[in-house]
Amino acid sequence: MNRYKSTILVFFVIVPFLSNGQVTVEDYARAEKFLQRNLEKSIYNRWVEPTWETHGNTFIYSVNTRNGKEFFKVNLTTKQKSAAFDHSKLAVLLTDSLKEEVKPYELPISRAEFLGKDEFTFWTKETQWIYNPAKNSLLRKVNEPSLTDKESLSPDGMWIAFIKDGNIYLKNKNSAEEFQLTTDGSPENGYGHNLSWYFTRNDSKGEKNDYTIEAYWSNDSKKLIVPKFDRRNTRRLLMYKTDVEGYQSEIVSYERELAGDSVVTMADFYLFDVANKNGVRIDLPSNPAFLGTGFYTFDGCPKAYHIKYYRGYKTRELFEIDLETGKTRSVLVESYPKTFVDLYTETFELIYDKTEFIWRSEQDGWSHLYRYDLSTGKIKNQITKGNFYVYGIEHIDKKTGNIWFLAGGVDPNRDPYQKYLYSINIDGKNQKLLTPEEATHDIRISPDKKFFVDNYSSHKDPNIAVVRNLKDGKTLMSVEKTDIDDLVKMGWKPAETFSMLADDGKTMLYGTIIKPTNFDPNKKYPVIDGTYSGPHTIRAPKNFSRSVLNMDLSLAELGFVVVNIDGRGSAYRSKEFHDVSYAKLGYGLVDHVYVIKKLAEKYSYIDADRVGIYGHSAGGYDATRALLLFPNFYKVGVSSAADHDHRMEKIWWPELYQGFPVDTQYHNQSNVTNASKLQGHLMIVTGDLDNNVNPSATYKLAGELTKANKDFEFIVLPNDNHDTCYWNKYFLRKRWDFFVKHLLGVEHPKEYKIK
Repeated sequence: MNRYKSTILVFFVIVPFLSNGQVTVEDYARAEKFLQRNLEKSIYNRWVEPTWETHGNTFIYSVNTRNGKEFFKVNLTTKQKSAAFDHSKLAVLLTDSLKEEVKPYELPISRAEFLGKDEFTFWTKETQWIYNPAKNSLLRKVNEPSLTDKESLSPDGMWIAFIKDGNIYLKNKNSAEEFQLTTDGSPENGYGHNLSWYFTRNDSKGEKNDYTIEAYWSNDSKKLIVPKFDRRNTRRLLMYKTDVEGYQSEIVSYERELAGDSVVTMADFYLFDVANKNGVRIDLPSNPAFLGTGFYTFDGCPKAYHIKYYRGYKTRELFEIDLETGKTRSVLVESYPKTFVDLYTETFELIYDKTEFIWRSEQDGWSHLYRYDLSTGKIKNQITKGNFYVYGIEHIDKKTGNIWFLAGGVDPNRDPYQKYLYSINIDGKNQKLLTPEEATHDIRISPDKKFFVDNYSSHKDPNIAVVRNLKDGKTLMSVEKTDIDDLVKMGWKPAETFSMLADDGKTMLYGTIIKPTNFDPNKKYPVIDGTYSGPHTIRAPKNFSRSVLNMDLSLAELGFVVVNIDGRGSAYRSKEFHDVSYAKLGYGLVDHVYVIKKLAEKYSYIDADRVGIYGHSAGGYDATRALLLFPNFYKVGVSSAADHDHRMEKIWWPELYQGFPVDTQYHNQSNVTNASKLQGHLMIVTGDLDNNVNPSATYKLAGELTKANKDFEFIVLPNDNHDTCYWNKYFLRKRWDFFVKHLLGVEHPKEYKIK
C-alpha cells in the first residue's frame, strides 16, 4: 500500500513535465534546420546593397538567387534591371586566369564597382581585375603598392603620413622624399599609435604590439592632426592559448582598462604643418584615450572639431581647433549630472558656410536635432520635436538646409522601434514621411543625392527593395522581393508581436512570441526568455532578417515558446525610458518577469511556472542575474561570454551605463558577489580566448559558486573568442540539452551532432 501511494506521488510530480512528450533525434534534426546558417540557404533575393555609378543613375548589386550568386545592374533612366554581365562568359575567363574551375553562379568576386560607363572592376582575393562585358575582356589590374595600416594618405594624394618607432613621418608620394616630424616618440608613448581594441599579442613568443596609424588630415591636405598615446602603464589582460604544438600553453595578452582604473592610456593631440614640417601641441587637455580621439574636418573650413567626453559620460564638450595655431575654443557643453550623455546620439554637421551646426541631443527628453550658432554656441532652433527617437542624419543639403533623417515613433499608432525616413526644413517646418510602408526602412542614397535604395521589411514581412526619389519619396521602380517559399514549406510562421503597459500603468512595452512549427494550442509550453537588455540596443526583431536569422527559432522547435522583451532601460525610446537602467544594469528583468506573467494570464499555452532564460555577453549577465534576482520565477539559465562583474568589464561600457567612480552599486549588482543566492539550474560558458569579455569574469563566478557549494554546469570552449563561442556547435547542442532536461523535464538525445 505504501509502495502504491509512493508511485502515485511520483506520477503526479512528473506528469506536468511530460505534457510535451519526449524529445527525439528527429526533434533535434528539425531544430537544426532552423539554425541561422541553414535558414540562410532557404531565403533568396534577401537584400540589395547598391554600388552606385558616379553620376548616380545606375548601380550594381549581387544577391543570392535560386541559381546562386547573381550580379544585376539597375538603370534608373530606363527603369530597367538586367544581368550586370554574362556570368557564364566571365566564369570562362576567370577559369582560364585563375587556373581553377569557376562556376557561373559561384563567381569568387567581391567589391564589384563601376570603373567607367562600360567597365567593372572587382577583386578575387588579392587580385584586382578590369572587366568589359561588351568586349568580354578581362585584364589583371596592376595596382600601385597599397598603403599599409601604418600609413595615411592625404586627400590630395600627395603625402603619406606613417609611423616608425613611435614617431610620425611624412613622405612625398611623387618624390619619395621623407621628413621626420617628431623625435620624442617611443613604441609605448608614440604618435599615431592606435591599437585595435581586440588586438592580442603572444607574450610567450615575445610578440610586440602591432600598431596602426591614427591621423586626421585637413580637407586641403595642408594640416595633419595626430594623437600621441601614452600606454606605458596601461593594464593588460591575460589568456592561455592551448592550440599550439607541444604540450605547454602560451600566454597571450591584450590592452584593456577596466572600470574604475586610475591608470589608463592617455592621449595628447598635435597639429603639424605639412609645408613647414613643424608641429605644435593642441591645447586640448590630456584625456583618456578610450573616451575618443577623433576629429571632424570639413571642406573649405580652416578649423577642426573634437567632441570631448569626460569620465562617467555625464558631460561632453565641443571644441573648435584653429588649424593655424592649435588654439582651441569651447563651443558647447552638454551635461546630465544625474545620469549620462548617450554617446550613441553623437551627431555634428556644419552648415551654411560653416556658420551654424546641427547637433543631436536628448535635452528635451528625446533624441532630437538642434540648430546652433557656431560663433556663440547658442541654440537657434530645435529642428525635430515630439515623442519620437531620431536615429541620425542621412543627408543634409548644406545650401538649402533641408535635412533627411531616420526616426522611429513619430506615428503613435505604429511600433516605435520601426525606422522611417523623413525630410524637414532647417527651421523645423515641413516634416515629411518619405517611406510610408509600415516596416523598418534601411536606405542607401545615390552619390548625386537624387535617389535612394530602400530595403524595407518587418518581423513578418520579407524584405522588399525599391528605388525612390530622395526629394519626395516617390517609388521609381521595384528591384527585389525576398523569396521565402522554401521557408514557408518548412512550416515557418512569423513571430507574434505584443504590446502592453508596464506596471507603472503608462509605459508601453513591446516584444515577440516565437512558437514551434508543430505548435499545439491545447498544450502548455515552457517559456525561454531570449535576453539582451543592452542597454545600447533592443532584442525584439524589427526587420525580417533579425526575425528569422537568430537562435530563437531553433530553440522553439524543441518544444518551447521563446519570448523577446524590450523592457525599460533599453534603447531607442525616451531618455526617461533609457535612464531606468542607469547604475542598475539588469533592471529591465523586472519588466521581463511582469510581461511573461501577463502573457500567461492571456494565453493558456504559456506556462509561467516553467521559465528559462539565455543570453550572450551583456545578455549572459542578464541570464545569470535573472536566476539570482528572481529565483522563484526563472528556473533555468544559460549564460555565455558574460560580464558577470562590471568591475572586470572593458572600461567604457560600465562607466557609461553604471557610472563613475566605481561605487557600491558595482558590488551590489555583481553576479559574482551574489553567487550564493543561486537556486535554479545554471550553465555558464566562456571561450578561453575571449578578448572582448575576458574569461576571468566567468572563472571568478565559477569560483564563488563552488565556494557556496552550488550545483552548476561550466563549459570552457578551448580556443574560442567572444564571437566563435556564440556559434560553437558543441555549445549550441549543450544549450539545447540543458533546457530540454531541466525545463521540459525529459531526457535529450545523447551526443547529437550538429553538422
